[in-house]
Amino acid sequence: MAGERSEGDDERASETPESGELEENVGYRFDRLPATADERRVEGRASREEVIEYFHDRFGIPPETFDEYTFWEKGAGKIWVYAGEAPSPIEIEAIGMTCLRTRQEHWKPTTDAVQRFGPYATDCVIELSREEARAFTDGQDQELEWDGDWGYLIAAHEIGVEPEGRPGRDGDAVEGGKLEPLGVGLYVHGELQSVVPKGRQRSVSDAR
Repeated sequence: MAGERSEGDDERASETPESGELEENVGYRFDRLPATADERRVEGRASREEVIEYFHDRFGIPPETFDEYTFWEKGAGKIWVYAGEAPSPIEIEAIGMTCLRTRQEHWKPTTDAVQRFGPYATDCVIELSREEARAFTDGQDQELEWDGDWGYLIAAHEIGVEPEGRPGRDGDAVEGGKLEPLGVGLYVHGELQSVVPKGRQRSVSDAR
């Protein structure tokens, strides 16, 4: 009811420094992102609203895509996304998966985030041919035409399917399939730079 305070309200109030000064980031633990910038109490920490706005403004991913997810920071600007709730702060090794790098001039989405949420993207998605996709996932930089914004893009490749719905193999006659996000690329000066981590590089045939 209006005017009543819940335990959660009391907890959040007790967490906010009375002086109004921002706290320093504690890098060894997970802290849940504040809902908005107005609720920020750790210097330089992104808010949930800012993270969702980034994915929407940059890639066109609908904000409601993240309704059931919580966002966390551990370390300096490493943002994690988790499909659920947890107490904050919490000292564990991992929670969900890494999704974004903040605390730098240009925020950078992770390969995991792109592969998980990329299918909902409508902007800044560069579609690669089979050979371009193979080169990209092998970590090669390529000179490609792109008439969109420079910066971080979602590199994707259309995976064909046979009439029965099975993934197509090289040489098979296939119907149009789905666009599968492969990873993150950095596009500058006419070149798509693959930033797929070395440990994640793989051929398109392995990715299917």
